[in-house]
Amino acid sequence: MNSMYMSVTNAPSKQASLTCKNISPLDSYFKRCQAPKPQFTRIFFQVSKRRKQIVCQVNMSAQSTAGQVIRCKAAVAWEAGKPLVIEEVEVAPPQAMEVRLKILFTSLCHTDVYFWEAKGQTPLFPRIFGHEAGGIVDSVGEGVTHLKPGDHVLPVFTGECGNCRHCKSKESNMCDLLRINTDRGVMLSDGKTRFSINGKPIYHFVGTSTFSEYTVAHVGSVAKINPAAPLDKVCILSCGISTGLGATLNVAKPTKGSTVAIFGLGAVGLAAAEGARIAGASRIIGVDLNPNRFEEAKKFGCTEFVNPKDHNKPVQEVLAEMTDGGVDRSVECTGNINTMISAFECVHDGWGVAVLVGVPNRDDAFKTRPVNFLNERTLKGTFFGNYKPRSDLPSVVEKYMNKELELEKFITHQVAFRDINKAFDYMLAGEGIRCIIRMDA
Repeated sequence: MNSMYMSVTNAPSKQASLTCKNISPLDSYFKRCQAPKPQFTRIFFQVSKRRKQIVCQVNMSAQSTAGQVIRCKAAVAWEAGKPLVIEEVEVAPPQAMEVRLKILFTSLCHTDVYFWEAKGQTPLFPRIFGHEAGGIVDSVGEGVTHLKPGDHVLPVFTGECGNCRHCKSKESNMCDLLRINTDRGVMLSDGKTRFSINGKPIYHFVGTSTFSEYTVAHVGSVAKINPAAPLDKVCILSCGISTGLGATLNVAKPTKGSTVAIFGLGAVGLAAAEGARIAGASRIIGVDLNPNRFEEAKKFGCTEFVNPKDHNKPVQEVLAEMTDGGVDRSVECTGNINTMISAFECVHDGWGVAVLVGVPNRDDAFKTRPVNFLNERTLKGTFFGNYKPRSDLPSVVEKYMNKELELEKFITHQVAFRDINKAFDYMLAGEGIRCIIRMDA
């Protein structure tokens, strides 16, 4: 027996019951998924009072796709910087410790654009990009025990094998086996791709490749989540939003009433501000060169703003004057080396903590006076907000379900899968925060 879940939001119980028992919408779902139609054996409901949802779990026996090659649509990048092309690809079944996923929603992150443009690394094409997504387990490979077909999941660009020293440590999330590798375009188990077109291999991206209706990932890079959570919202938690949120909540750890500076008000920076808001910071100072971002940032808790171009002195000095000697915490989300230095030097001596999130150029050097450390300022770095994907992401989803975390305000655009290049246009133009790509449209 497998299980499939569907949720009806803001609907009364009677109406939801009728909708779920009507087989027609479910027929449509399986037709879109290109999966065999199941035989329904049992229907029951679970009520989520907090988000006013009724979750219908349908136990079903269906002809399995396990072990079969699936043909589906994928957005293939054939060349650097050229528009993606919707192609029919073959997706091989998962091998040992792998899972095949049906992707329902994905979103575009700046990292996808960076590597699509082939900046700063050896180009690897043709390739299927995408790493922020939500979907359902289609089938599992040998050795997979904690996931089953029908589970709702978030694929993640990093992973948690559960066996290495990092995974066993409470202080680290940098798995030896599954930490991000942007150069690898094949699966770990056999060094081969699971995507192909007419026998020609199509390369993977960071182990996820979610710009495809189906994808294959290592089981350690797949987080099982609450089936009541709407995948079109929580899909954005599998990269940038969790990175910024965790940088504040897990690493900077501001106390209630503290002062926090956020450097860079893109998606990650806004998520860091959201973390400061959740933590109860009294002043959240947004620092950015683009004043057009300031009004939007108020929705994420920012109380005041600084544009370094408006001042004839270093921004760290400006912030120190504003806050009687420096902020309690700072989070840097740009990757600019000078901004990183400013983020560190703006924190208060004695207790100030600066957290670096942005990725600098490989040859950049961080330069500051040693006395800044001797005066008890702390500098930290973070990767994926210090969240362990399998262990911690489910609890982040629950923050949204419990209405502690607001995700809707991050989502500014939605496009159909066939229009995926519009999402790239929005990001390249600096428009919006996150664009959701609906795989069924």
